[in-house]
Amino acid sequence: MRTVTEPWRAETELKRSRFLAHLVPYGDVPGLRERLRAEHPKANHVVYAHRHINEYDQIVENSSDDGEPRGCAGAPVLGVMRGEELVECAILIVRYFGGIKLGTGGMARAYGAAARAVVEAARLQPWERRHTRSFHCAYAHLRQVEYLLKRYGLESLERFFEGEGVRWEIRGTEEELEGFAREAGGLLRPG
Repeated sequence: MRTVTEPWRAETELKRSRFLAHLVPYGDVPGLRERLRAEHPKANHVVYAHRHINEYDQIVENSSDDGEPRGCAGAPVLGVMRGEELVECAILIVRYFGGIKLGTGGMARAYGAAARAVVEAARLQPWERRHTRSFHCAYAHLRQVEYLLKRYGLESLERFFEGEGVRWEIRGTEEELEGFAREAGGLLRPG
């Protein structure tokens, strides 16, 4: 499976209809559709499809035709995402109608082509499940722990300053967490 860590954009055109495709990380999805509508007030449709992994390791997917004939817009975009094995991301496509009707088959091909164009433009990365871990460290080891977190590319979710030290919640891949624990072993105690 693959994903993206930054937004990507591509534009395609078919029979004077313009398709502006956006491939974004799943965390960027809330509110993006409304922002695209505000940026493109003369656009006719903002179609989307997304796939993410839930807490039970199941792929959850959804799509919207946004007023286009049923199954002619969101489904082809979702099909491209499935074929490319994309997860934890979404594709949103803004359509400007060019005055020439595409028909249901032409529309499905056009939305699929727009989705493929943005996937081809993007820098895809392997997706790895990220895990959350907790631990404590003494105040004396705070700078060393911060250095190691940065070195291993771990995300610090929260830190709590308590009487005897700092309690951390961090997130990373299994490999990143194991490397960090190996190197920081003497500085930490389980959280």
